[in-house]
Amino acid sequence: MSLPREQFETLALEQIDALYRMARRLTRDANKADDLVQDTFARALRSRDGFELAEYGIKPWLLRIMYNLHLNRAERDKRQPVSASDESLEHSSTSDVSDLPIDPASFQAMDEQLVHALDALPEDYRTVMLLWAVEELSYKEIADALSIPIGTVMSRLFRARQRLAAELKDYAAREGITRE
Repeated sequence: MSLPREQFETLALEQIDALYRMARRLTRDANKADDLVQDTFARALRSRDGFELAEYGIKPWLLRIMYNLHLNRAERDKRQPVSASDESLEHSSTSDVSDLPIDPASFQAMDEQLVHALDALPEDYRTVMLLWAVEELSYKEIADALSIPIGTVMSRLFRARQRLAAELKDYAAREGITRE
């Protein structure tokens, strides 16, 4: 039994903030995130007759659509030639770590370090970590959203935590931060 269109749209639109957050982390670009969210909703509306309201609601279903779209785009983008503007090439050759406006001893520096550590994770690990930590999905909801077994969710999350801990431990050691 499918939901009436109005109820489906209401449920889907309630998830727009979560979808945008996830799209932003997946694409690392505001414009691409907007496009990904828009295409996710377009595909969801076309497929709404196949949606059945499960115990977890619509969020994992929408996230699965988004993740699949993202993977398809990433694969397609890998095959495309890359161009670099003269300005970006010049900027990359002249940038210096000392130019950063962040005091390495500040909490903001830790936030930056965490972002870098997350970005360094393989995409599979990063996606599971973000769905768990940011979107607060259960293991089962993540498994449903990504169409993977729950054991795979658990192992990816475990490995992501290990890598983050190692990366942040090195940062803490460099900064002289110790556990008490």
